[in-house]
Amino acid sequence: MAEPRTAVGAAGRRLLRRGARGVRSTFSKRKRLFAYLAVLGPGVIAANAGNDAGGIATYASVGADHGYRLLWVLIPITLSLGLVQEMCARMGAATGKGLADLIRERFGVRWTMLIMLALLIANGGITISEFLGIAAASEIFGVPRYVSVPLAAAAVWWLVVKGSYKRVERVFLVMALVFLGYIVSAFMARPRWGEVARALVTPYFDFHPAFLFTFLAIVGTTISPYMQVFVQSSVVEKDVTMEDYKLTRADVWVGTTFAMTVVFFIIISTAATLHTQTPPAHIESAADAARALEPLAGRYAGALFAVGLFGASMLAAGVLPLATAYSISEALGFEKGVSRSFREAPIFLGIFTSLVAVGAIVAMLPGLPLIDALLNMQVINGLLLPVILIAVLRLVNDREVMGDYTNGPLYNVAAWLTAAVVSALSLLFIVTKIFR
Repeated sequence: MAEPRTAVGAAGRRLLRRGARGVRSTFSKRKRLFAYLAVLGPGVIAANAGNDAGGIATYASVGADHGYRLLWVLIPITLSLGLVQEMCARMGAATGKGLADLIRERFGVRWTMLIMLALLIANGGITISEFLGIAAASEIFGVPRYVSVPLAAAAVWWLVVKGSYKRVERVFLVMALVFLGYIVSAFMARPRWGEVARALVTPYFDFHPAFLFTFLAIVGTTISPYMQVFVQSSVVEKDVTMEDYKLTRADVWVGTTFAMTVVFFIIISTAATLHTQTPPAHIESAADAARALEPLAGRYAGALFAVGLFGASMLAAGVLPLATAYSISEALGFEKGVSRSFREAPIFLGIFTSLVAVGAIVAMLPGLPLIDALLNMQVINGLLLPVILIAVLRLVNDREVMGDYTNGPLYNVAAWLTAAVVSALSLLFIVTKIFR
């Protein structure tokens, strides 16, 4: 009888050991998941803030005007966005300083003022465009902008000024979920997937000013200067260090992938529903863009689009003034942080408050053309982007700043190629506008 008991005992011990390993494995996976969720935020928020009112207008116009032809751009631009965001996040973790702080220390006051002026122009204009998006979304529901815009501005202001960083971040993350509607709608529109696949791998380019305008708008809204400032400042405020940076890197790439997946499906939705019309429908209003969601929502497409546009605009209406307040406060050496009070950080919160107020007031002016205004703001972003990119690349390759965490050779090739292409596009656009 001993043998069976021994055998049973051995088998039992093996089962217990396997169970213990399973419990440890499950615990380890959960621990990793909770650790990731703890740092989740800066990368996801920054990347998806690019899918704001201007982003939706730009990508919807691309699909409606060009069909699938510009889908190939999304592959290199996804890599470029991820690279730029990762470099800024790494600088924040390695130095514990924001981008404007480092620019002031390494390049001096004159260059700092030039770059901050570029950011202020770009961010001020785009903040206005976000409140224009809020106005357009509310008017689809029949709510006049004179009611919706002040209420939205007050809500954004209260959330940031009266809330903690964690609360602000959670609200922003929830807002990013509004983009899922485009993914569902794209499948329901039944696009020609063969044409989609060919467009992804077949580059198309045109030197006509209108095409360059659209191309530059795509770059400007996807890799916006304010996103780099925001992601680096957020990493610093969360006290991320290089010891736990792997999770932040994952956050950056997850955010980039999700944001660009949404872009992919916005273009497919509008290409499949609007470009296929005879003649192709040109987007001139929020209601035109809403028609891309008709396969999903039918006669409720306008309402669904309005909800998505409102959420996207609210997300960016909070992120943009914050990024500007971070950068200018850092550049001038003032106290900063979402968790600070007005007494502790008057300049930081004063800049944020002023931008929200000005953006809301201008957006309430009658007669502002929504789509044209949004597209023009993205082109301004694209023109100013090379200034920020070159500053970022010089900083991230400075060993006195980054120590052992500078870029590797391959990383540098990809990053400098991104800066060169964006700069060339900007110059080409200016030349064609002058000599057309």
